[in-house]
Amino acid sequence: MQYMLLIYHNEKTRLGVEDEAQLMQEYMAFTQDIVKSGKFKAGDRLETTANATTVQVRNGKAIVTDGPFAETKEQLGGYYIVEARDLDEALSIAARVPGAKHGSIEVRPVFQMNR
Repeated sequence: MQYMLLIYHNEKTRLGVEDEAQLMQEYMAFTQDIVKSGKFKAGDRLETTANATTVQVRNGKAIVTDGPFAETKEQLGGYYIVEARDLDEALSIAARVPGAKHGSIEVRPVFQMNR
């Protein structure tokens, strides 16, 4: 079964140069590990919410606004899609995501149309 690991963090919290470099090394090692294990399906880092655009359709008309629609304490900063035998394994993988130390990781099953 596939699970999406949504990586949330507070964009206003800035790491120092050395801490940022260390975190990126941890992400590279984590990603390499899940690729080697065959668990990795997809993943990417996202641009900040300052570069986001939200689209809503109301009464048949598209409404476009800058940034996220709702104010939150943590913003979506990236994601992984992993293959795991069950939720427990997905949670175990999520606990290893480096961002879990500074933010939170939402684990959600991926709905597959062909099930």
